Amino acid sequence: MTRPTDLTSYCSTSVAAKRLGLSPGTVQQMVENGTLEAWKTAGGHRRILTASVEAFLARSGGGSPQTEPHEKLRVLVAEDDEIMRKLYAHNFEAWQLPLDVRMVSNGVDAVLELGRNPPDVLIADLVMPLVDGFEMLRRVAGNPLLEETDLVVVSGMSDDEIDERGGLPEGVTRYGKPVPFNELRGYLQAKVVALHRLMRRRRRSADEAAG
Repeated sequence: MTRPTDLTSYCSTSVAAKRLGLSPGTVQQMVENGTLEAWKTAGGHRRILTASVEAFLARSGGGSPQTEPHEKLRVLVAEDDEIMRKLYAHNFEAWQLPLDVRMVSNGVDAVLELGRNPPDVLIADLVMPLVDGFEMLRRVAGNPLLEETDLVVVSGMSDDEIDERGGLPEGVTRYGKPVPFNELRGYLQAKVVALHRLMRRRRRSADEAAG
């Protein structure tokens, strides 16, 4: 792209990474796939348009997620394998649980969805295109605006492989592959019950405050 003449209009990869809460490697991938706009200096250093960083933050919710009352359990599935996404969809439909399911095929779209409409449950693989699954989970676990989102990992990685990558955040539920859908169904059923109990408490509190 054309080099900007306003030197305040761009930032380094490390500055963009800090602003987005991602690693420099992930930011580089976002540049390469066109999610962020950038150019290179004569010395080969990458410079990222600040406007594109801010635009990404705006698209991802800008730190102001929606938390309105809801009766259906909001589930976000981040899975790059199309066959697996279809398998999830088939099982969710067969279970006939009150679920509001959204599916994305890469980590960038998952980050956007997390900001726009935080789910009650995030189901994610650890290996995904564009954004590292470990990094995404740590970002969600460390974000106070997403503290009510329960994290579920589905991965074929061994304990040693996961430990080598720094492990998983505390409180993450982990399933192996192939996906144990019966166990997942029980997990989501329990979350539905907990959600409905919470909604009843909120309605009762609202009624008491109004009356």
